[in-house]
Amino acid sequence: MKLNLFKSIKKITLATAVSLFGMASYAQTVYDVIASSPDHTTLEAAIDAAGLTTTLSDPTAEFTVFAPNDAAFTALLSELGITATDLLASSDLPDILQYHVLTGTTNAADISNGDIVTPLNNVNTLKLTVTSTSDVYVNQAQVNGADIPASNGVVHSLNAALLSNETVADVAIDNGFNTLVAAVVQAELLPSLTDPFAELTVFAPSDAAFTDALTNLGISAADLLASPDLQDILLYHVLNTEVASSGISNGDLITPLNANNTLKATVKSNGDVFVNHAQVTMADVTAENGTVHGIDKVVLENETVVDAAIDNGFNILTQAVVAAELLPALTNPFEEYTVFAPTDAAFNNYIADAGITAADLLADNMLANILLYHTLNMEVLSVDLTNGMVTTMEGNDVIIDLSNGVMVNDANVVTADVTTENGVVHAIDKVLVPGTASITEMELANISIYPNPTTKAIKISNFENAAYKIFNSAGEIVKDGIIDNNVIQVENIKNGTYFLHIIEENNVYTSQFIKQ
Repeated sequence: MKLNLFKSIKKITLATAVSLFGMASYAQTVYDVIASSPDHTTLEAAIDAAGLTTTLSDPTAEFTVFAPNDAAFTALLSELGITATDLLASSDLPDILQYHVLTGTTNAADISNGDIVTPLNNVNTLKLTVTSTSDVYVNQAQVNGADIPASNGVVHSLNAALLSNETVADVAIDNGFNTLVAAVVQAELLPSLTDPFAELTVFAPSDAAFTDALTNLGISAADLLASPDLQDILLYHVLNTEVASSGISNGDLITPLNANNTLKATVKSNGDVFVNHAQVTMADVTAENGTVHGIDKVVLENETVVDAAIDNGFNILTQAVVAAELLPALTNPFEEYTVFAPTDAAFNNYIADAGITAADLLADNMLANILLYHTLNMEVLSVDLTNGMVTTMEGNDVIIDLSNGVMVNDANVVTADVTTENGVVHAIDKVLVPGTASITEMELANISIYPNPTTKAIKISNFENAAYKIFNSAGEIVKDGIIDNNVIQVENIKNGTYFLHIIEENNVYTSQFIKQ
């Protein structure tokens, strides 16, 4: 069932309410008030069928009755797929009706936003909302006729019938999500979350998660509750469908009720589930209108470097980030990153040169290292880049060269400064390989080798007896030694793209070759 969170319903005044119920007088009991209303005939029949007429007619008692009108019952019957006859014959009818009745007299002015009250049927509580426009809700039902006085209490007409079903709001209340509940009340979302016919999934941040978020945002809980963004923040945690943890797949992009951004799901190889950077710590707490998953972080709709990759066509990079289980890190709204992002063409060239398939790349156990070698744990715009070495999140260095445009190792920056709220992305035309630029306190120079491609050996002039290392595309050393007669034998290494380092005194010379 679709929620309409922003539906505007005309407020009905007391005078209008009295006209709905006829000329109610204090000589009438709450039952008489209902029986005299032309808009509450189904409720009157239900009270009679449930044997509650005598109870609600008791002049010595005092009741508050939330009275669904006929249209409310029509909607209820449609949702339940039953007839009025079925309802009146139901053994649950007394419980359904008593869930609409409080002991004592509670006028609309006595109700505060977030009040939780216990009806005669105490299987569940009623959650009351008073909006900023003074509209009053009981669970999901709006009071459309308030404060109809009776000799033994008061009647409030409702536009929906109430059910005692456990809802996602009950799960939050019953499981100690105190800050979340306070926020839901303040954002006036109780009517939506208590709808018994909704189907919802709530990613529920723990109190500790909210404490961390407040610290990172530099605000207090009072600031959060007063924020005009509060409703959007909360709705970014809610799906308009029920999704169990088993229904989440690695890399799923999920659209929440706040559709300003998607949620990015990660299912790690060990079974851990993340939504953006938040880990699911309590999965599959089911209610009758959905499922709640407790999470250890508050998720925000902020655009991240992951969004930049998705939105700008870095398809292979995005697939690789998903496969390497790096979405939780890169979607963290409180971190700052610089990502040197290979284009799809760059990845395709890398895959072809390495003699592997895209599937091989995504299955490579070094994939996370390769990707982290493209990432800095700080935001650096192109104008702030300087010549020299910079350490990546993988731990090795890349070389920034500004002598002819912007180069990172041997890759050109082809699009600079795609900014997001947690960093910046620079598109590059080659895939960077870990370990091939980690040169400390040495000068770097390029050399020529031949033949290239080669099948058996490579030749390098003027490097007799120099030390060398050969790295594969994953940054692993596959061969090292001393150059003999300006020749290095490569016959026994696998076909693919390799990187040669020759070390001579304080100089390191590098080149790339292909073994066929």
